[in-house]
Amino acid sequence: MDLEGINMISKKIGIVESIKSDNGEIQDIRVNINGSIEKAYNYVALTDKVEVGNTVSLNTTAVELSLGTGGFHFVILNLDNPNSKISDEGHIMKLRYTPFQIKVNAAEEQENKYHDVFNEFVSLENLPVAVGTLHSMLSPFAATYKKLSPNKRLVYIMTDGAALPIAFSKNVDDLKKKRLIDSTITYGNAFGGDYECVNIYTALITAKEICKADCVVIAMGPGIAGTGTKYGFSGIDQGMIIDAVETLGGDSYIIPRISFSDLRKRHNGISHHTITILNEIVNKRTNIVINDSYDDTKLKRIKEQIDKYMIEEKHNLLYTNYSQTRADLEKNGLKVKSMGRSFDDDQEFFIASSTVASYISSK
Repeated sequence: MDLEGINMISKKIGIVESIKSDNGEIQDIRVNINGSIEKAYNYVALTDKVEVGNTVSLNTTAVELSLGTGGFHFVILNLDNPNSKISDEGHIMKLRYTPFQIKVNAAEEQENKYHDVFNEFVSLENLPVAVGTLHSMLSPFAATYKKLSPNKRLVYIMTDGAALPIAFSKNVDDLKKKRLIDSTITYGNAFGGDYECVNIYTALITAKEICKADCVVIAMGPGIAGTGTKYGFSGIDQGMIIDAVETLGGDSYIIPRISFSDLRKRHNGISHHTITILNEIVNKRTNIVINDSYDDTKLKRIKEQIDKYMIEEKHNLLYTNYSQTRADLEKNGLKVKSMGRSFDDDQEFFIASSTVASYISSK
């Protein structure tokens, strides 16, 4: 294939018109591009802070593609402040071999004070680990877990299956401020967590041995890549993550993707994403928790899917009843959305995540 002259990134120059918010990690800004005021994000760790009036180079690709999540401009370079310097700590690279490769101080690297923790690690000792596909599963899980287990430590591990900077997640920022998440870990090419790790195995060890987690929830950041094909979705890494949890001696729980509002047949009831992972991808036996308080028609659909793909023969099927998801979210002032749908639009989706948290808390 001849790629000469083919561009995979669209760039424009803009002027910073205003700064809507700045939490020290990400700036939500408005930029003037040829007279049009448009939304953009600036990652402080990548491009330092911008100020009103600065001229910036912008990645405008997502907006031109009319994407949903990620459909914003991103600052590539502040042309008025093009120089920056790095800290002395760490040497592990993320976003490797790209113009944006960054250096982090990974928890497991030789110079880190925690290095020996990884060599001395033996087992997760049945640490409960919930594994989800979508980022929108995080808030209901955290709200319910912390209500039922307020004195236990919940750690969030963000994969690199979607957004790579954890700073992009307003959910994480909100959950940490409300003390519904105690620590965060980013691994692979994801970055910006309280702790950085090279892979899922060392991330799990970090959660247990360094963060002292009582429970771990793992999911990608905002966004998911999907193609409408059986295996072509970034959340398929749920299978590999579950295998890692079980290999290290943890107790894994898959957070099932359940919806009766999604108009796509492949996502009706238990999504084909969850079915594919449980039926074909994961090698280890895991726990799947189902809320049995769904109405009879919906519960029948779920049970038919479980029978069709013989899920109960391959995994531990656990039924429980939990009906406080809405109250848990409202108590903490959390507004949730998934694929543009609110709690009222797609209750079963959010209840499914909350139900797993309630089950783990009850053990």
